[in-house]
Amino acid sequence: MVEKRITEGLYQKIVLHNGIRIVTEKIPYLRSVSIGIWINSGSRDEEDKNSGISHFLEHLAFKGTEKRSARQIAFEMDSIGGQIDAFTSREYTCYSAKVLDEHLPVAIDLLSDILLNSTLKPADIDKERQVILEEVKFVEDNPADYIYDLLYQSVWSSHPLGRSILGNHESIERIDRNKLVNHLDNHYIPKNIIIAAAGNINEDRLKELLEKAFGSLNKNASSSREAPPEIKRNFIIKERELEQVHFCLGTKGLRSADENRFEGYLLNTILGGSMSSRLFQKIREDYGLAYSIHSFISPYADTGLLGIYAGTSAEFFEKVLKMSLEEFKLLMTVKVSGDELKKAKEQLKGNLMLSLESSSSRMNQLAKQEMYFERFFSMDEIIDEIEKVTEEKIQRLANRLFDNSFLNLAVLGPVKKEKVSLDLLEV
Repeated sequence: MVEKRITEGLYQKIVLHNGIRIVTEKIPYLRSVSIGIWINSGSRDEEDKNSGISHFLEHLAFKGTEKRSARQIAFEMDSIGGQIDAFTSREYTCYSAKVLDEHLPVAIDLLSDILLNSTLKPADIDKERQVILEEVKFVEDNPADYIYDLLYQSVWSSHPLGRSILGNHESIERIDRNKLVNHLDNHYIPKNIIIAAAGNINEDRLKELLEKAFGSLNKNASSSREAPPEIKRNFIIKERELEQVHFCLGTKGLRSADENRFEGYLLNTILGGSMSSRLFQKIREDYGLAYSIHSFISPYADTGLLGIYAGTSAEFFEKVLKMSLEEFKLLMTVKVSGDELKKAKEQLKGNLMLSLESSSSRMNQLAKQEMYFERFFSMDEIIDEIEKVTEEKIQRLANRLFDNSFLNLAVLGPVKKEKVSLDLLEV
């Protein structure tokens, strides 16, 4: 039974009676369909003692159900040439599949089975626990990955956003079957579920399949998400014998639905979002001080982070940091030129349109729009918002975000703690 239906061009949204939202986009010229079951719950929704439990559940989903073994799950998807995957983030968990349109019923049956009927056998839990502990070690052994966890620790400290998505050795060892079942019952509930599908779909048939698979799910629970603290200036140093110093310079960013988000996208593009960006051209091309340097944005429901990553030698560390801060200062004090902004707009629009040429990318976009905006944005609307951004708006946003009081620094490598202080973080 369908409670509500909204149709806009090739986009459609319905809400089942149990509260599950289904968003679809029909792309008739494709032969594929991508479908994702999105749970609006991630690592920031965990208790400290259960840190990593969302990611743990994601792993266990593929270990077997009441009617399929782990081997059968893998072979069944491979036998139709499809792909099945899952990932966990700080705010959501996604289970997805991409198949030929004719095999969509198989994908839905598989996804619903692993979400609703996983056996969570103690033997599988213990085996996967060891796999995850090895994954934690793998990340910690990869400086270019681990440095981001250190930045989050610096920015949000003991808040759930500051913890690793994977959890830590102690919390992973403590997770047992009862805790996993409780987490499922409290978070994998209809009001937290968005099902997104894009590709060559028959909407009525899709809704029929999803109603049969998920319509009887009636779990309910009350939960609240802890608001993050205001970002304050801080730094964290982890000494390690490496060939390079890896660092992330972070500052306050924008929440996912911030009215200035398009200025934020363009600011990031100009600063360090590509090979033609200011950071890359200056620090790598002009001075040859780093092989890898870029900026990034991490938006969340109620906060955000904008940052710079760089890997450089110990002797150049302070110089690269200083040059990065100088780019912050320039964006605050000197308006970008019309030509630079135009180039950034064309680049952003091109990247966006190219990224949406696959059914999986369109599916991801549908789900995130529903999660953060509860509505659909057409490509024309998005391009129109990009075109509205002016040089003045970019400068105004830079002054809003690049304040000394928000600056955070995470450093990993051969750098002595006593040689780093807050005095380095001055724009």
